[in-house]
Amino acid sequence: MLQSDYDERVYAGVLGKIIGVYLGRPFEGWSNERIEETLGDIEYYVHDKVGVPLIVTDDDISGTFTFVRALSDYQCDPQLTPKQIGQTWLNYLIENRSVLWWGGMGNSTEHTAYLRLTQGYDAPASGSMELNGQVVSEQIGAQIFIDGWAMVCPGEPELAADFARRAGSVSHDGEALHGAQVIAAMESQAFVESDIDKLIDVAVELIPSDSLINRMISDIREWHGQDPDDWRRSFQKIKEQYGYDKYGGNCHMVPNHGLIVMALLHGAGHFQDSLKIVNTAGWDTDCNSGNLGCLLGIRNGLAAFDEGVDWRGPIADICYVPTADSGGGITDAATEAARIASMGRKLNGFEDEPPKDGARYHFSHPGSVQGFRGRECVVSNLKAPNGERALAIHFDALPSGKTAQAITGTFVESHETARYFEQRGYGLMASPILHPGQTISTDVLLSSDAEQAIEIALCIDVFDSENQAVSLQEGSIGIEPGEHKTLSWKIPSLDGYPIAAAGLEIVTAPAGGILYVDRYDWRGSPDVVLERRQGSMWHRAWVNGVDSYGPRYPESFRLIQNHGTGLLLYGSRDWVDYRMTADVTPHLVARSGIATRVQGLRRYYALLLKPGTGAQLVRELDGTRVLAEVPMSIDNYRTYELEMRVRGSQIEGYIDHQKVLSESDIELTEGGIGLVIDTGRTATQRVQVAPLNMA
Repeated sequence: MLQSDYDERVYAGVLGKIIGVYLGRPFEGWSNERIEETLGDIEYYVHDKVGVPLIVTDDDISGTFTFVRALSDYQCDPQLTPKQIGQTWLNYLIENRSVLWWGGMGNSTEHTAYLRLTQGYDAPASGSMELNGQVVSEQIGAQIFIDGWAMVCPGEPELAADFARRAGSVSHDGEALHGAQVIAAMESQAFVESDIDKLIDVAVELIPSDSLINRMISDIREWHGQDPDDWRRSFQKIKEQYGYDKYGGNCHMVPNHGLIVMALLHGAGHFQDSLKIVNTAGWDTDCNSGNLGCLLGIRNGLAAFDEGVDWRGPIADICYVPTADSGGGITDAATEAARIASMGRKLNGFEDEPPKDGARYHFSHPGSVQGFRGRECVVSNLKAPNGERALAIHFDALPSGKTAQAITGTFVESHETARYFEQRGYGLMASPILHPGQTISTDVLLSSDAEQAIEIALCIDVFDSENQAVSLQEGSIGIEPGEHKTLSWKIPSLDGYPIAAAGLEIVTAPAGGILYVDRYDWRGSPDVVLERRQGSMWHRAWVNGVDSYGPRYPESFRLIQNHGTGLLLYGSRDWVDYRMTADVTPHLVARSGIATRVQGLRRYYALLLKPGTGAQLVRELDGTRVLAEVPMSIDNYRTYELEMRVRGSQIEGYIDHQKVLSESDIELTEGGIGLVIDTGRTATQRVQVAPLNMA
């Protein structure tokens, strides 16, 4: 039976994870001495003190919310296998670019495991000590990415620990798995139990009694009992008996797990105190802080973030999850929590009931703004007069010619931001999540105590040829105090430039008030032409899953793949029925073509040309299945006009405007598009995605 506050507690856990990572990220790897000398006790965000942004791309966040998607991708099967989770790695990870620290074979545990997977070793062999050795297999990563598996198992610590073992074994073994199981079990039990000692008791019962992790936890509990008010005393003993110098590798599980347990005990369940301890202690601060933040978010609920400082305001729910799911990179805590809670419901035999009819931005959780920020206004989350929670836009009287906007990001916010993330090693690989041809809709209410009517409009920011985000508005409408209005706007073509943000604009306001936004959403198939444009943001809107792709070549899209299959990816998971057309010129290539309903590098339908052989309609899903094929003359250096149409279970392939292949298949029902290349070079000038009624 799921708890009545399950969804909200998952949201609190996701928030705690994100806050913890953002808090510890700026000084990851620093020693305790350096932290205390330079920053003092870590009681709040310190990014400004070290000159870095607060909200960044980070492997701890990306991996946590990516790998757990194996569960939904395999129909929430409780018997999900390590092999299937390993397949999920291969689907969502883009080698040397997304999620992981790509430190090389034998140096980065996760990269080593990824290479084993590509070599044909299924999990759990891919992460085994037998294959990779003890040092590599016992680093920290199994623990870092484990929180989602706990949150789909509320109050079921045994199942959470079992999922942690299965998921962790893709890349880790030995004590690393024990540490991951402890964290997952405590987080799962925290849905139904707040006593910290009982949380630890439940967790340690699920790992071997003679394990190193078990022994260390026992020691830390003893040291805490001797002096519960002095965490530094316990920390000193951890350094002496379980410190970094005792273990090999770059970031071992054991010392860092010890800091989480230490901070949990000495912080006595208080969010700010516990995160202060685990971050001030040092070592792998963002990882440890993220796990502990998630645990305490689940345990304490949203009240955790009301203790002392404003944890939530500066981040506004924003997080990034750049993967080969091209439309999943720009996201927020409520969206990721909804994904996890949906899996938890299905796993426990319940129907999924998304709030407000599945609206993308529903603002149902107290304090949730889902990335919305104010320009010349302030946003918050309040109960609207109808009793539902809503985004509240607080505005003052606007001088003539002045407007106010509440905006949320739908793509990389600026050219400078994109470059910064790329330079720090974790690029924000993402397509826009809003596209021309789709229709935005929102329900709003002007507070009854507003003194006068106002003019409002839907608005977007779109990049131009100079890489600047320019604001565009749909025609404004008036709204009276106490009046409810529904606004909608079908996004025009925008000449193929990506949309950076979307929101609401208050065009005129003679007096102040509050505009309540009940929901904000968009639906429908895109209608967009994608080809070379001035500037660089059109190019960044594609997620690069091939060996070489760049704007320096004369074609809009020249793709080069040295071996195997690669995809250039675009679009969102919410695309369902549509058509895709593109010109494709194969050069020296094994196969090339186009893909629809793309859900990563290994989940899609494709229309492929095989020079000298013919054309195929294939489904890529845990291997390649040819759905239909036709022999025909396919020549290198000739340009072919390819088209795919997907509607329900029907998939059709056209070559040079003639339907040549058709098949029915129900495995993949949604997803974006891709240009496909297998070993060689190909070129494309123009890609179009459009509704089927335009065929």
